[in-house]
Amino acid sequence: MLGKNGRAALMGAGGVCFAAGLSIAVFSGSTATNAATQGAAPTSDKATSITAEQACTRLSGKTVDGTTLNTALIAQSGATPAYCQITGLIAPALNFELRLPADWNGKFYYSGGGGFNGAIRRVPIAPLLQGYAVAASDSGHQGEEASAAFIEGNDHAAELFGSKSVPTVTAMAMKILKAAYDKQPVRRYFEGCSTGGREALVAVQRNPDLFDGVIVRAPAHNLVGLFGQFNLVAKTLNMPGASFSPAKSALLAGHVRKVCDALDGISDGVVSNPAACTAKKLNIAAMRCAGGKDSGNSCFSDQQLAVIDAWTKDVSFAGGAYTSQGYNLTGNEDDEMNFRLWAAGNGDVRKSVQYGISDSVVKYYIAGDPKVDSLTYAPYDKNRAALDRMAQLNDATQADIRPFLNRGGKAIFWHGGADAGLSVNATIDYFTKMRRAVGSAKANSSTRLYVAPGVNHCAGGAGADEADLLTALDNWSTRGTAPNVLTAVKRDTNGSVMFSRPLCQYPRYPRYVGPAGNSTAARSAASYVCTLPAQMAKR
Repeated sequence: MLGKNGRAALMGAGGVCFAAGLSIAVFSGSTATNAATQGAAPTSDKATSITAEQACTRLSGKTVDGTTLNTALIAQSGATPAYCQITGLIAPALNFELRLPADWNGKFYYSGGGGFNGAIRRVPIAPLLQGYAVAASDSGHQGEEASAAFIEGNDHAAELFGSKSVPTVTAMAMKILKAAYDKQPVRRYFEGCSTGGREALVAVQRNPDLFDGVIVRAPAHNLVGLFGQFNLVAKTLNMPGASFSPAKSALLAGHVRKVCDALDGISDGVVSNPAACTAKKLNIAAMRCAGGKDSGNSCFSDQQLAVIDAWTKDVSFAGGAYTSQGYNLTGNEDDEMNFRLWAAGNGDVRKSVQYGISDSVVKYYIAGDPKVDSLTYAPYDKNRAALDRMAQLNDATQADIRPFLNRGGKAIFWHGGADAGLSVNATIDYFTKMRRAVGSAKANSSTRLYVAPGVNHCAGGAGADEADLLTALDNWSTRGTAPNVLTAVKRDTNGSVMFSRPLCQYPRYPRYVGPAGNSTAARSAASYVCTLPAQMAKR
C-alpha cells in the first residue's frame, strides 16, 4: 500500500507486509508445486464431497449470529482457483471474508492482516489451492493502513485491532463451515507477517486453544518499543546534516557487501553470515568525513554516523519496561524497499515509512492530539500510562507460551535477515526468551525459527524469499513430521525460479560449499550447507 505521502505499506497486509507490490512469495508458496521443494507432498485429505457451488447455495441468504452472509461463486481466473466467496459484517464494523475451495481438505487457514488494517486488502492463493477454507478480515475498522486515527474515540475498534478481531472472526468462520459442510475443520492454522505475525502471537498468548499451529512471520509483537525506535531514528535523521540520500544509502550498502558478502563462502550480493559481520569488522567510523562535515558521497558526516548508530543499537524506554533491538547492516540498504524507504525516506525523513507510522502512533496512541508533531514530541515515553495502555491492547511479548504448546500447538517463526521494517534481532530476542521460559525440550519439539538471508520485510530483497511453511506446519501438526532444513527460492517477475537456498534453522546460515566460479552450482540449494557461525561452533 502507498500512503498519502507515497509511503510503502506497513505491517504485512495479509502478506503484503508493509511494502506495495511484493510477490505472493510471502505466503506459504505461490503454487502447489512449492511443496515439492520441501520434500513433502501437500496434504490433500478429502474431507467432503460438497463443492464450492453447493456450499454457496447452502449459505446464500443465511444469517449467523445476526450477521447476514453474502455469497458469490467466483470463477477461476489465472492462478486463482474457483471458490465460494462469503463476506459479512459483524456489527458494528468488523468485515470478514471466507473463501471455500472447490474441494475442501477439512482444514481452516486464517490469513493475518497488515499495518493498522482498515480493509481486507489481499487474501493468499496458495492455501486455497491446497484445499483450505481461508479467512481474512479488516480487523474491525475501515481506513488508511498507515494511520492509527481509527482509535480516536473508539475503544472497541482499538480492542478489535489489538486482540479481539481474530477470535471473533474465527468463531464466526467455524459456524459458517459447520453450516456449509455439516462438520468442523480438523485443523486450524494462522499465518501472518508483521501485523499478521503479531496477531499470530497474540492468539498463541491470549487464546491458546484457538489454533493448532501458527506461522509467525516478522512479528510486530512489541509495538511500544518498536514505535519508540522508529521515533528515535526519525528524530536523528531530522537533525541538521543527517539526511541520507540514495547515494549515501548506496555507500553504506556497498561497504557492507564489500566487507561481509564473502563471509558465507560466496560473493553473491547476499550477506548470509551476519554473526561474522561485526561492528569491528565493518569499522563504519573509519568512513567519517574529514572534520565530521558532509563532503560528498564517499564518506559520512558525524550526523549521518549518528543515524547509523541509532539504526543499529538496542533501545529501551520507561526505565527498561519497553525495549527494541537494533537493525543489522545487511548490504541491502540501497534496495528501494529497504533502508532508503523505511528510514531515510530517500533523503526526506517525513517521507519515510518509520516516520509516518511513529507520527501517527504519537498523535493517537500516546499524546491523544492529532496536532502533535512526533519529531518534536519528547521524550517518547513521557506519558507512561499511554504506553502501558498501548502495550495492554497490542503487545505480544509474553514469553511463556506453554498453554499453547501443552495442547499440541506448533509454531514456526520466520524473519527476513535484511528486514528494514522490523528488526530480525527483535524476533531472535523473543524466540530466545520463549525457549528459556518453556524449556529447551518443549521448544525443540514444538517451535522453529528460520532466518532468510538477504530478504526484506516479509518478502523482496536479494535473498530467497519464498518457502512453503504451511505444508511444513501441516505435516508437523497432522503427521508428527518436524521440519528441519527447508528450501527457499527466488522467482523472477514471470514466476520462474532464479535460484534456491536452504532455509536454515537459526542460528545456522547457508554456507556455500560448491565449486568456485560455478554459477550454476551457486544457484542451487544443494551447494549450500546449514552451518553454525564460527563463534557458536567453538562453544
